[in-house]
Amino acid sequence: MQQNDGMNYAPKGKPQPVCEPGQFVFAAVALDHGHIYGMCNGLTEAGGTLKWVYDPDPAKVKAFLEKFPQAKAAESEQQIMQDPEVRLIAGAAVPSERCALGLRAMEHGKDYFTDKTPFTDLSQLEQARTMTARTGLKYMVYYSERLHVESAVYAGQLIEQGAIGRVVQVIGTGPHRLNAPSRPDWFFRKEKYGGILCDIGSHQIEQFLFFAGCKDAKVVQSKVANYKNKQYPELEDFGDATLIGDNGATNYFRVDWLTPDGLGTWGDGRTIILGTDGYIELRKYIDVARTREGDQLYLVNHEGERHFSLRGQVGYPFFGQLILDCLNRTENAMTQAHAFKAAELCLIAQRDAVRVE
Repeated sequence: MQQNDGMNYAPKGKPQPVCEPGQFVFAAVALDHGHIYGMCNGLTEAGGTLKWVYDPDPAKVKAFLEKFPQAKAAESEQQIMQDPEVRLIAGAAVPSERCALGLRAMEHGKDYFTDKTPFTDLSQLEQARTMTARTGLKYMVYYSERLHVESAVYAGQLIEQGAIGRVVQVIGTGPHRLNAPSRPDWFFRKEKYGGILCDIGSHQIEQFLFFAGCKDAKVVQSKVANYKNKQYPELEDFGDATLIGDNGATNYFRVDWLTPDGLGTWGDGRTIILGTDGYIELRKYIDVARTREGDQLYLVNHEGERHFSLRGQVGYPFFGQLILDCLNRTENAMTQAHAFKAAELCLIAQRDAVRVE
C-alpha cells in the first residue's frame, strides 16, 4: 500500500467472495484518482469479476492493467455501457464529472460506485436523487476513511454492541500530505475538486452520521483557508466544521493538506467517539512515534482500558455487502439516503464556509 500519498491509498484485504466467479461483473471507467485501485481491490476480493477498464488516457489504462491483468481495455466508454453482463460501473473521475458518469451508467441500467466526493454542487445531487428514484439503481460512494479502514469497521461493531453506550460526539481529523508536484491540474481548480470540505470533508461527515446513528444533521459553522500554498490560489489547505445531528449528537472535524514530511505516512487520520458509557479513539494510518502500523483502536469504558491492533484482523465487509445488495436489490452495505445525506451536508458546509484570510 502507498504510505506517502493518500491519492493512491489502496488497501488490500483477504479474499472473501460472496458470489460465484462471473456472477457479479463490473467495469472501471475514469481513472483520474488513484482510489479506483482500492475500489477495485475491494470488489474483486469480495468475488466481483472485473471485465473492462476504460479511460481516454492510454497510460492510465496501461498502469491499471498491470495491477488488474484480468481486465480488458475497452475501446470506448460506450462499449462498456452497452455490455449487458456489466452490472456496476466503478469510477474515479475528476470530482466535477463524477455525477455525469453516474447518470450515464444508470441510463444504461448499471449500478454506480464512485469515489468520494460524489458531487461538487447541490444541483448534481438533485439530478442523482431523481435518477435513483426513477430507476431504482444505486449511486454508491467510496467513503474509504471508514469503509476501507479496519479500525473504523471494528469501531462500528463495538458501537453496535453497546460498548460505549449512546454516541454523543464524534471528533475527526483528516490531515493529508499535499505532494503538489504529483497532483494533476484539476486538483488545484476549485470548480473541478469542489473545495476541501466537499472533498476530503465528505469522509468526516459520513463517519459522523454512521457512528452517531444520525439520519440528518445541521451544519452549525464551517471555515476554509489557504494558509501555506498561496501559489495555488484556488486550493484550500485547511477546513473545519461543526454539526449537530438530528438525535442530538455533535461533530467537529478538521481536514487539511498540511501533513509534514517527517510523518511516516500520508496523514495522521484520527477519530474520537464519545459515548455515554465510554469512548473510542482510532489512529487509522499510524500511531505517531510508536509504530507505523495503522488500525490502532483504543477503547475505554466501565470495564477498563483496552488496545486493539487490527491490521489484517477485521476485513472490509462493505464490498461484499455492496455486491449482494446489487444482486438482491437490498440496502445492507449503505442506504442510498445515507450516501446522499453525507454528500449533501459536505456541499452545504462548503457552500456556507467562512473564508479565513
